[in-house]
Amino acid sequence: MHLLIGTAVLALALYLVAGLGLLCRLFGFGPMVFRGRRGLILSAVVAAVLLHAIALYALVFGAQGMDLGFFNALALVGLLVACIGLAAFLKPAFESLGLVVFPLAGASLLAAELLTHDVLLLQGGGWPLYTHILFSLLAYSLLSVAALQALLLAVQERRLRRGGAGGFLSGLPPLQEMERFLFQLITVGFALLTLALFTGLIFVHNLFTQHLVHKTVLSLLAWFVFAVLLWGRWRFGWRGRTATRWTLAGFVTLMLAYFGSKLVLELILGRHWGLMS
Repeated sequence: MHLLIGTAVLALALYLVAGLGLLCRLFGFGPMVFRGRRGLILSAVVAAVLLHAIALYALVFGAQGMDLGFFNALALVGLLVACIGLAAFLKPAFESLGLVVFPLAGASLLAAELLTHDVLLLQGGGWPLYTHILFSLLAYSLLSVAALQALLLAVQERRLRRGGAGGFLSGLPPLQEMERFLFQLITVGFALLTLALFTGLIFVHNLFTQHLVHKTVLSLLAWFVFAVLLWGRWRFGWRGRTATRWTLAGFVTLMLAYFGSKLVLELILGRHWGLMS
């Protein structure tokens, strides 16, 4: 147990080193090793992601099944978001996402290691269940990054409207490129969310017994919000504040569907249940 906590702490430290490095590059201060070279930051992120995966594997996979309780699920999303942030880092124009993504990923792992919670086992279920879980987590992770990108886009647009583009904004791509990246994230995330809802219909046999009615309704509502956003982008060319508001509305709805439901059921009401085949 102490070894796992140490691994989580080391992963968090490496994530923070990467975040500090990005901060130095963005604002042009600090050690030259951060400002002039990206190799140290990349090495720190890769090492952090590997340590995150090792520690999380020990937390989630046990002899009795998968434990996807609240904090473990949060750490798993954190790992996926860190991987997306790593992919974005490989394209220098969007490396600034790591400023938020990497520290949050490290914090999610440390929370899973330190905060006690009851075990939520997923036993059996076969490929439909695990496919549904994979699509759900990937969709949530991508749309989480899209929400961060939308916030960054909103700040950039607001500063440009006021005639100020200094500071970290000077290191960001043009607005059109930022918007294009945002809708790329949303399109892929929406496709994965569609697959998650479809596969969910395959293995969920009793919504009421498994306390999934509210989660399903909110997930469908989030799907509808993102569908309208993509349609509005295609039909009317939605952008700027409109795109940001719809993106954040869809993300908040999706967050309530998954983590809001888990928070209420597992941590407040104490209803812990296992999914069986």
